[in-house]
Amino acid sequence: DTSRQERTLKEPRPRRLAIGGGLTLALAIALFGFWRLLPTPLFQTPVADILVARNGELLQARIAADGQWRFPPLAHVPERFAAALVHYEDKRFRQHPGVDPIAIARALRINWQRGRVVSGGSTLTMQVARLALQQPRRSISAKIAEALLALRLETAYSKDEILALYANNAPFGGNVVGLEAAAWRYFRRAPDDLSWAEACTLAVLPNSPSLVHLSRNRGRLEAKRNTVLQRLFEREVIDAQTLALAIAEP
Repeated sequence: DTSRQERTLKEPRPRRLAIGGGLTLALAIALFGFWRLLPTPLFQTPVADILVARNGELLQARIAADGQWRFPPLAHVPERFAAALVHYEDKRFRQHPGVDPIAIARALRINWQRGRVVSGGSTLTMQVARLALQQPRRSISAKIAEALLALRLETAYSKDEILALYANNAPFGGNVVGLEAAAWRYFRRAPDDLSWAEACTLAVLPNSPSLVHLSRNRGRLEAKRNTVLQRLFEREVIDAQTLALAIAEP
């Protein structure tokens, strides 16, 4: 009886080892797949040829091969545009790991209350992922792919680098792509020289690029810009005088 009990106690051990080995292998495969999610390079789009003066003034530009005004990528994002963008699109950008559970829960609640898809809960990192994946369809599977790539992006890039990826590749209306092309196209100046009002105007455009039009939606665009300016004031990014001057800009 004693020997039979000893055999019974010993038999499960190989099975436990097999299960443990299988889990380890599955985890290794999952980690390898996660690591392979990141395309190299992330964006493979052509850029315009530009001629810039020594003082930074744009002298000439030739449109990119795909017909888009997409300038060579910026190494950094100007502080005003970065602040406006984060406070408008993703206020917890500096804290979350690429996916924001709070934003997703809020989006689900709003969509359920409205009975239709109003908000997607996407972070800025997820929007970079969508731009890289070139997914026009808004489906659950597309959202999952964006979330997974967003998590991977956060392991490969700093927050400032992710902001730069967004600023360089987001649509700004018509065939204008990227912050620098938009700054020159709409305001005739470099991104670093944008006022608070101009930075906020460009920060809201990628969310609704159709707002930029010579004869329609100007009131909506101004209202969105002023909403961002008010939000920056409430969160003590700008003071009351700066807010008043910015709202007064046409």
